[in-house]
Amino acid sequence: MAQTTFSVRMDETLKNEFESWCLYFGMNMSTAINIFARMVVQEQKMPFEISKSELYGSKNANKMLDAARKQALENGVADMTMEEIDNEILKTRKNNIKKY
Repeated sequence: MAQTTFSVRMDETLKNEFESWCLYFGMNMSTAINIFARMVVQEQKMPFEISKSELYGSKNANKMLDAARKQALENGVADMTMEEIDNEILKTRKNNIKKY
């Protein structure tokens, strides 16, 4: 298998802490990044949960929610039940996985 190289910019402190973590587990950073990439490709998702409720702040969250409501009204889907929404999400996920 051909090998390739890419570089990543990150905070120096984060890099040093990550390198120390990798060494503690007996690997280098390149191995850790390769493990991460393989898991993303294999699972077709991030191999961990990403969350932070304050990510966008309440003002931006409200703007995003208002925009989503407006788009739902424009697309005629504002009156969908939760079950219908869940089914749409599942259908979209299945279609996106088929692309890979």
